[in-house]
This record gives sequence, structure tokens and C-alpha cells, in this order.
Amino acid sequence: MIVGIDLGTTNCALAYVNEEAVTDFAIPQLVAPEEVETRPTLPSYLYLPSQHEFALGSLSLPWDEVAEFAVGTMARDEGSRVPDRLIVSAKSWLCNAQVDRQQPLLPWKSPEEVPKLSPVEVTTRYLRHLADSWRFSRTGGSLSEHEVFLTVPASFDAVARELTVEAAQRAGLENLTLLEEPQAAFYAWLEQMGDAWRQAVKLGDQILVCDLGGGTSDFTLIRVDEEDGELSLSRVAVGDHLLLGGDNMDLSLAATVQARLRAEGQKIDSWQFQVLTHLCRNAKEKMLAQDPLELCPLTIPGRGSKMLLGSTSTEINRAEVEKVILDGFFPKVESTDWAQRQRRFGLTELGLAYESEPAITRHLARFLHQGGEFIKPTAILFNGGVCKSPGVQARVLEVLNSWLDEPVKVLPNQDCDLAVARGAAAYGRARLQGGVRIRGGLPRSYYIGVEVARPAVPGFAPPTKAICVAPQGLEEGSTVDLPGLELGLVLGELVEFPFMTSNQRSQDQPGQTVDDWEDDDEIEQIATVTSILRSSEVDQPVVPVQLQIVATEVGTLELWCQQKGGSGRWKLEFEVRDNK
Repeated sequence: MIVGIDLGTTNCALAYVNEEAVTDFAIPQLVAPEEVETRPTLPSYLYLPSQHEFALGSLSLPWDEVAEFAVGTMARDEGSRVPDRLIVSAKSWLCNAQVDRQQPLLPWKSPEEVPKLSPVEVTTRYLRHLADSWRFSRTGGSLSEHEVFLTVPASFDAVARELTVEAAQRAGLENLTLLEEPQAAFYAWLEQMGDAWRQAVKLGDQILVCDLGGGTSDFTLIRVDEEDGELSLSRVAVGDHLLLGGDNMDLSLAATVQARLRAEGQKIDSWQFQVLTHLCRNAKEKMLAQDPLELCPLTIPGRGSKMLLGSTSTEINRAEVEKVILDGFFPKVESTDWAQRQRRFGLTELGLAYESEPAITRHLARFLHQGGEFIKPTAILFNGGVCKSPGVQARVLEVLNSWLDEPVKVLPNQDCDLAVARGAAAYGRARLQGGVRIRGGLPRSYYIGVEVARPAVPGFAPPTKAICVAPQGLEEGSTVDLPGLELGLVLGELVEFPFMTSNQRSQDQPGQTVDDWEDDDEIEQIATVTSILRSSEVDQPVVPVQLQIVATEVGTLELWCQQKGGSGRWKLEFEVRDNK
């Protein structure tokens, strides 16, 4: 079976291919103490209760009678009252290079008595809950038996992707492929449209996928091409990492309410502000829903024995929410009004590295300028929880259309919460069983440098040759073996792996050798990976290996060195999208 998982900042979802149709999976979870119900999504919240906060067994799940924490709906609701014990935005922490993501540090800035978990462990617990839910609901089946396609933001860096894979493996997901969230959203649209997608777009269309989630904002451009007389799809651009999304909006709403309270002579402390942020998050989601509330009361509790007496009551209305979000995050700007990096203080608190520029429309303007050219989208696909708001969609369209000669066409999205999981499953089916694929072939050929074995010559460095590891046009998701090469991998010392590229040698095939490449104007060195490769099972300084290359769905080349006649296996990874 093929399974798609959306590991979201705010919600997780799971879908699978059942008799060729993509089906949503209802996720069992605690909704209150001793109450387990299924929900379409698993809210990405983890609550760590105090020792005697709940009766023994009240956190039990059908597959775990001694659970000591809660994830999902109950965790979100309890954490809105006791934020010190709530973990949120673990996915954003997973890509935070300022901290050691393997160390226990969440909930961030919570009191010492609150236990801490690492972002990797929190992610593992979300995925393990999905795996356990699946096994329980599917009468003993295990996700380890199936092909799992797990989504990550297009902007995730290599470390964040590796940590995501590690968390998935800890949760028992063995047959795993990473897929970018905007791509998955587009595959959901293809699944939704069926064969009619070719009537919905035309040759030459530039489709903007605008994916605005809880923690990140991602932009992707997909072009409609033609191949063998049929319409085809090619990805032409992927946006930069933007740690900017619904979390920022929650903070902005909380700050707005706090300022209003302060003007009324009421002050709230930092703990109460955390509570207020969660209250604003819940209010925002209700006011951005399909049937939005017009007014939402907010009750901020006091602390200690006088909690009830010290509580602060206020409210927030939909007009206020939309003004804060639309004017603050989606201002009306010109296409040349790009996001600019603001000067930072020399000292800063450790925490999430939010974007200094909150205006998503300015980031969009920068993204659409590719290689000095302003690309004019002809269609747009909205996705992500933020885009559930008709007001947000209308504002993005207003700004975008002001930059264009003709208004963009809006492609329908049945469910912004479930589209990514559905699309991941649909992609898996297209890859494994055949179907429409978004082409993202390499625009260049890629090579690795190999030292030539010859006697040392005084005053001259050993010569090198370039071996083609990935030819121009190699499609993402492809695996290529490089047979017939007599290569040795150096272990136990600091070594270099030079990578080269060429946009002219389009005919070179995997394994083809180019001697004296340094004198070849068509080949350019673009990066050097420095590493110490080790193995507890191999004690040779140089081990014979054969090479395998994997062009991943997330824009990297994985170079695998497999020991000949042994079990040793080493991986090098190289970003290709940053080196086009």
C-alpha cells in the first residue's frame, strides 16, 4: 500500500491509496481525559502533564495503556490553559540551526520542573502516534510494510531533512521517501481533477503554488510544457526558506490584544502572554474556518491560588483578526518592493529564527524575480491553513494581479488541511504505478573528482579526473548505479570530495570519465564536501566501493558508496538547486 503523511507545523494528516483511489485516514486521539475519538487531522501539539494532574490511566490510548503525555486535540486544548507544559511548532525547531536539535529543550523557556524533549523526539512521537493509529485501525497492519511518502517544506535544509528521516525511522517508518509540501499540494489538485486537469490549464501556463502553513511559507512555480503532443508539467523554481506563517500571526494577534489591554490599564505577564497566544491561535482558526465566527471571547487566567480572581476577560472579532493579518502580513506593495533583510543586533536570544520581514507579499515579489526576470504566473493554487481564509486569498490575488497584465486563474483546492497528505499518496502512486509526474530533471550534468593513482612527483599535486555521476535531465526520484569503476573510499581521515557541473556536456553518461577536467572550459567546480568517514565494521584505510546516485524529490543528489563484497555503506549529499 502507498501512504502519504503530512507532518505539519499545526496539523498532521495521513492518506493512502486504496484500490487506486486516495482515501483520508481518520486519526484516533485523546480529545479529553479518557475520551478517544477520531479526527481528520492530528493537531501537532504535545502536552506534558504534571505528576498528579490527571487520574491514572486517563491518558491511555487503545495501543498504550500507560501513556504519560498527550498529543493531538487534548494536548492543544490543555496547553491553551497551561502553556508551560505544551510543545508547539516542533517542526520549526527542527530546522533551527541556532540550537542542537537533538538536545531536550522543548517546551522552550518552561520551568525547570517541566521535563524537556528534543525537536527530533517530539517529531518522533507525532509520527509514532500515526503509526500506532494505523496499526490499531488497520487490524494489525504496520506502516513499516508500506511505501511511505512524508512531506517536508520546500525550504527545509539538508540537516532538517536528515533529522526528519531520523525521527521517521525511530517511529518505525522504514520504506520512506521525502516529498516537498508544495509539490504534494499540486499532486492533490491533479488527483482531484483527474484527466480534466489538461482542460484546466494550457501550454505555457506558469502555475504558482502558494503554500502558507503554520510555521513556513513556501512558493513553487510549475510550468505547463508539451511532450510527445501531450501537456506535461515541469517545476521551474522553488522559494527560499521562510520561517514565516501562522505562528507569526498568532504572536501578532496576541500583541495586539495585549496592547489594547495595556491601554485599558490591564497588564499581563509573560506566562499570561503565552496563554493569550494560544487563545489567539484558536480564535484565528475559528475565524478563518469555512463558517467563521464573528466574535471570540478570550479569558486569560491568573496564576497560583488566585487564578479565577486574577483572570482577565476580553474578546477579539473577525474584523480585527483580518486587519492584523491582512495589513501586517499581506500589505499592498509593488512588484519591486522586495523583502529586505533588516540589520540585527549583535546579541540575540536563542529561539526560533523568524523572518525579520513579516510581509509575505514582499517575499512573493522577490520570489517571482528569477534570474533578473519577473515571472508572471497565469494560475495559482492556494494551500496551507492560512489560505483557508477567503480574505487572505482575496488579498493575495489583489496584490498579485496588480503586478500582472491579466488576472491569474485560481485552481480549486478541496481541503487545505488534507491536500498535502492526499497529494503525497497520489505522488507515490504516480511514481510506483505510473501516472502524471511533475518533471524536475537536472538542468546540468554533475561530476565528482577522483584522485588518480600514480607515484608522487615533487612540486606537483596528484592529478584528478571527473566522473559523471548525474547526467543532465535526470529526473527526481531516479536511482542510477555506476558500474565498472575501480574506486577506493578513504576512511578515518579528513578528506575532500570535489563536485563539478557542466551545462554544456549534455551527452555525458553516468560513470563516464573526463581526464584533465581542470583544463576543460565546459566543466566548473562548484563545491567541495569535507568529511571524515568512519565505520565500526571496516578497519581498512581504503575500502573498494561501487557508486550509486539518487536524485531525490527534495532537490539533492545522494552519492552512496557501497563496499564491494561487504556491508559498509556511506552517503554524501549535495544540494543541486542552489547550484543551478
